Formats: sequence, structure tokens, C-alpha cells
Amino acid sequence: MLEEGDALVRVHACAITPTELTWSALYTTLAGDDRIPCIPGHELSGVVEAVAGEGADVKAGDAVYGLTDFWRDGAAADYVAVRAADLAPKPANLTHVQAAAIPLSGLTAWQAFFDHANLAAGQRVLIQGAAGGVGTFAVQLARWRGAHVIATASASAASLLRELGADEVIDYTAVRFEDVVQDVDVVLDNVGGETLERSWGALRRGGTLVTVAGDAPAETAARYGARGVDFIVTPSRPELIEIARLVEVGKLRTIIAATFPLERAREAFERGLSGHNRGKIVLQVVA
Repeated sequence: MLEEGDALVRVHACAITPTELTWSALYTTLAGDDRIPCIPGHELSGVVEAVAGEGADVKAGDAVYGLTDFWRDGAAADYVAVRAADLAPKPANLTHVQAAAIPLSGLTAWQAFFDHANLAAGQRVLIQGAAGGVGTFAVQLARWRGAHVIATASASAASLLRELGADEVIDYTAVRFEDVVQDVDVVLDNVGGETLERSWGALRRGGTLVTVAGDAPAETAARYGARGVDFIVTPSRPELIEIARLVEVGKLRTIIAATFPLERAREAFERGLSGHNRGKIVLQVVA
């Protein structure tokens, strides 16, 4: 039974984030109650079947995409109940598989740059882990905003990243980025660990480091004369609408590493956990 404000969506495609299998939110409710068995996959594209309550911006029959609440079951299923307010019209020029690859990665990159770092035209940005799901959107969004984009990735991803808008690509397997990059305005860290720790030294004084893969302690930021932000992406219908507009006018495109049918979800997660995927892994629910 749907809760007030929910939409029931027939899932056509669902993207996965391999590390979500380690998130406590996957196995409990927000109140801390157990919810096993649970359903992963929080990025979806599909068609609305029904809406509970009045005043929703979606209706039955709408093709939508969105990011679901992490504390509720995900969309690696035939149907999912999701807050209607978290859904946005699917980009008209994309298939459901392509659209499902956007919500978590696209919103993460958007919120990192525009909600947290206030990225502006003419600034220099360093994107760590640029060939992944978040990274590929980050390169494109930074380019769209008019920033000078420096990306770190393996050499095999260099041509793709330049095609997406990177001005410089650093092969992290051959070059220590801090030896060739200094005084950037913004660092977006998608890697964590040692890469995150070393990234502070690439910032100019007054710059901003945003990480989605670790912590950005205030004392560390102060030591470098910088600002640090760590955050978890949140659903946003208005931002998804703007992202869809950019997709439809050709400013953004999705990068999909692999597509699996729903019944091979285990294999899809294993592929994701193997690492070094370019773009997103998507489960196709409706062929």
C-alpha cells in the first residue's frame, strides 16, 4: 500500500552503486528497524503506475527518473514506491537504461560543484576518479560551467575524458598529481583514502575541497587555508529537471560501463566491485 505522497513506478531500468551493499541504510529503516530482506538500487527510470494523495507533480503514465530515499527499498525490482516529489520527467531523448544512469551520479556532481563549491566560470577544478559514474558527469558539468578541468584517471580513459571536456588528464598510475597540479580553486574527490589526503596540497589558499568518499575535517582545511566539505547526495526534482534539460540540448551525456538484466543483478554488483568501471552499471528491468 502506498503512503501519502508516494508514487508507484513500474521500473524499466535501475542503476547500481556497488558500495551500497555496505551502507547501513540498505538494511535498516531511518528509525533503525531491521528491513531484511532489502532491495538495493536507488537510481531508476520508469513509468508511473499510480500516485497516492493530491498535488503531486507526476501522474499515472508519466515517464520519470529519479533518486530514491536511501532508507527505503531501492528499484532493483519490477516496481518501487518512491516519494513522488523526488521524481522528474525522464529526458526525452534518452532510453530508460540511459536515464537510469543519471540520478545519483548526476546529482552528486551537481551538488558538489554548485551547492557546495560554488564553482564559477574561469576557475580551475581537479576531479579525482574522473572516469567513474560521478566523475564523468563532473567533467561535463565543470566544462559546461566554464571551468578549466583537470582530471585524474588511468591512461586508457584519457581519450574519453578529453571528449567529455577535460582540458588536462593525468595518468595517476604514472604521475603524482600534486607534482604537476597546484593552486586549483576546487577539488572534487571521488576516491578517498590517500588520494583525498594528498588532494589538499593541490588547492590554492581559499579553495574548496569536496569529497564524497571520506571526511573533510575542519582542522585539516584550516591547516591548508581552505574549505572542506563532505556530503551525501540527496534527491532533488528541480536539479534533475535542470540536468535533463542539459541532456536534451546535448550538453550532457551518459556513460554506461555495462548493462545486465535484472536476474543477473548479483553479477552486476560483482562487476562493479571489481573496480575501474567507466560510467555506470545498469540493470535493465523491462527489455
